[in-house]
Amino acid sequence: MSNTDKKQKVFVAMSGGVDSSVAALLLKEKGYDVTGVHMLCWEGCENNEDKRDAMRVAAKLGIPFLVWDFKKEYREEVFDYMVRGYAESRTPNPDVMCNKEIKFGIFLKRALEAGADFIATGHYVRHLEAELPSGSSASKLFAAKDPSKDQSYFLWALTQNQLRHCLFPIGDYLKSEVRELARKAGLPTAAKKDSQGLCFVGKVDFQEFLRRILPRKEGAILNPAGEEIGKHDGAHFYTIGQRHGLKLGGLERPAYVAERDANANTLVVADAENPALYLNEIKIGEINLISGNPPERMEVRVRYRQPRQGARFSGGKIIFDSPQRGVAQGQSAVFYSGEELLGGGVIKA
Repeated sequence: MSNTDKKQKVFVAMSGGVDSSVAALLLKEKGYDVTGVHMLCWEGCENNEDKRDAMRVAAKLGIPFLVWDFKKEYREEVFDYMVRGYAESRTPNPDVMCNKEIKFGIFLKRALEAGADFIATGHYVRHLEAELPSGSSASKLFAAKDPSKDQSYFLWALTQNQLRHCLFPIGDYLKSEVRELARKAGLPTAAKKDSQGLCFVGKVDFQEFLRRILPRKEGAILNPAGEEIGKHDGAHFYTIGQRHGLKLGGLERPAYVAERDANANTLVVADAENPALYLNEIKIGEINLISGNPPERMEVRVRYRQPRQGARFSGGKIIFDSPQRGVAQGQSAVFYSGEELLGGGVIKA
């Protein structure tokens, strides 16, 4: 961000946590015209403490503070999407959809309509403008300085049209540095614990949450030879690679879900060394490329915080250098070239 950017208007998504608080702090220190916005996304998740903390930070920084209600959009675009996915025996990623449709979708749209030049969030990711050979520029995303907090995996679905209006002020900081900046500035969120999980799940186990919203339907648990070895209460309650909750006795080794068939309502389980649990290639749909076409050779993550895996891209498929365990349909396959986030897609098979 250069001096020429000063006095441009930025709406900062302020969750009430330390990361978005410091994002607002850094932007104000750089001379931007900053407005804090707290989003309400779920009935029952309106944590008054979070809203109050965001408001207190805004007051400390001397910036305007707004509360925007996106509960309807969140239910339609994130919650219903997740429920449909599990009902069809897929494993969707609601965080990716929330970023795509809510934070960088409806929030960005409304902020621009309200006169903002940019929005900003407390995501741990680095954002650079790169000059292309044609002379034009393109937004590029890179893994955060703090690898333990890097959130690039969840941002693969963003487009150039979105990114040209986005700022990520804390991507070049370690989490410890972010907390220290908050402490030095006297922000009331400096020592606040990070939020965990999806707020609409509440304090129950996620499997128990699914059983509250989806019907139970008994089906067979099979071994790789097709022999029935137990029963389950609904294939849609389980994900590929899952071990816990199978309630199988008498097995010599722990069993993991290797396949699930929504139509037949069956699960196939295998031990950790069984080839049935591994895939050499996956089909990808809903592909988004952030800047340009992907190289044939790339690195891929199929789970958050998984080490990047060597692979090549060909005809809508990712072919891995080594077999991958527990790959679930509906999850995100995210493409990298070194630290650069290239894009990603949804795992179809």
